[in-house]
Amino acid sequence: MSARELVVLGTASQVPTRHRNHNGYLLRWDGEGILFDPGEGTQRQMLRAGVAAHDINRICVTHFHGDHSLGLAGVIQRINLDQVPHPVTAHYPASGQHFFDRLRYSTAYRETVKLTEAPADTDGPLATTAAYTLDTHRLSHPVESYGYRLTEPDGRRMLPAKLAEHGIKGPDVGRLQREGALGGVTLADVSEHRRGQRFAFIMDTRLCDGVHALAEGCDLLVIESTFLDEDRRLAADHGHLTAAQAAAVAREAGVRHLVLTHFSQRYPDPEAFEAEARGAGYEGGLTVAEDLMRVPVPSRHP
Repeated sequence: MSARELVVLGTASQVPTRHRNHNGYLLRWDGEGILFDPGEGTQRQMLRAGVAAHDINRICVTHFHGDHSLGLAGVIQRINLDQVPHPVTAHYPASGQHFFDRLRYSTAYRETVKLTEAPADTDGPLATTAAYTLDTHRLSHPVESYGYRLTEPDGRRMLPAKLAEHGIKGPDVGRLQREGALGGVTLADVSEHRRGQRFAFIMDTRLCDGVHALAEGCDLLVIESTFLDEDRRLAADHGHLTAAQAAAVAREAGVRHLVLTHFSQRYPDPEAFEAEARGAGYEGGLTVAEDLMRVPVPSRHP
């Protein structure tokens, strides 16, 4: 199992179908799990995908339409039933606080886990850890909606040939990394810059500045493509993207791997989304999401 991967729990927009559950996506990022947009049925999809409540450290809700949030009640209660041993933080649009409250306390249960509420009300960072910074940007939808972006800090890649040239090996490598210099040899002498990996999650929205800001330079971009381009006007009217628009965003942003999801039930052939994305000129890695699929975060740039 990849230490960094997307577990797709559901891919349907508005209503579930025979083959697609309501939305739900878990990002595994080393030792953490971030659950995005748990729609109705997410708890059962977690069971089918081998995802436990213990895997969840954060919950990120883009907006409070039912296909993106009706699973919150069950997931929160399951976190408490299983007595998850770590605190969990929930992010969501601040304007939807009353919806979050209703879902969190929709029925009686015993609270055993600290659930921290950290809503978003503006663009910018929501959380910073040693492993990543979580940012949000406002999107364009009939109700307030935010996308999320996870950015790993930049680091250094050690160069074995340079280390050998300077006679540095064993525990001294770690010491050099910690202290920045060793016996006149600096970290810059034996390493090179390594850009941190980047992930973004963009759901219900029209094209807007937030979409482009979130997608810029991502290694893995998960983005809605509710409609095909033949229904571009319908997409704009309802605050959604087409597969061609999503792919064009990814092309312009230099995305390495694109995941299309959130499909309208009106389209029976998922291959049409791939064909449209390629037709829009996107040449990177491409996945048309299916329920219970796993998509690894691309390996680091060589």
